Amino acid sequence: MDKLIEVLKHDGVILYPTDTIWGLGCEATSVKAIERIYEIKKRDATKSMIILVENEKRLMDLVDVPEIAWELMDLAQKPLTLVYDSPKGLPSELLAPDGSIGIRLTKEPYLKALISKLNSPLVSTSANLSGDKSPLRYSDISKEITAQVDFVVEQDLERVSAYAGSSIIRIWKDSRIKVLRD
Repeated sequence: MDKLIEVLKHDGVILYPTDTIWGLGCEATSVKAIERIYEIKKRDATKSMIILVENEKRLMDLVDVPEIAWELMDLAQKPLTLVYDSPKGLPSELLAPDGSIGIRLTKEPYLKALISKLNSPLVSTSANLSGDKSPLRYSDISKEITAQVDFVVEQDLERVSAYAGSSIIRIWKDSRIKVLRD
């Protein structure tokens, strides 16, 4: 994990298993690494990416969390990404055009430890070229992607994800919600 942290702290891009699919990631305040992910994926920069956090404190440091968000997280049957308004301390390159950000409180022990040791949220976007199918296992990832990353987390290389992605719900400070992906 020390080598992985070193790569992330030096604007590196990693390939890693998430609590859903395989992802491309970087330290969430590294504009250089965020821009590289867009280039690697051949993704339009107006399409935002999400971040992963390891605990409630980090989530509350980044956004005002409406009470309904806690209820949704408690009730979720699968990984849940919530889209919040007005995040604090994140670069504009990471935000949606409306200034919002998707954040998932991961339950995956390895990711919780990684994010805690990194002491920063982790960018998470599917490890595929834009428009291609999301990789449920490492072997699904294109060589074009693997050749461009700085580090591959070798944990769970053979695991097949039970989820093709997280549920995504947009939430506003006034507790309105909208399901973006079930």
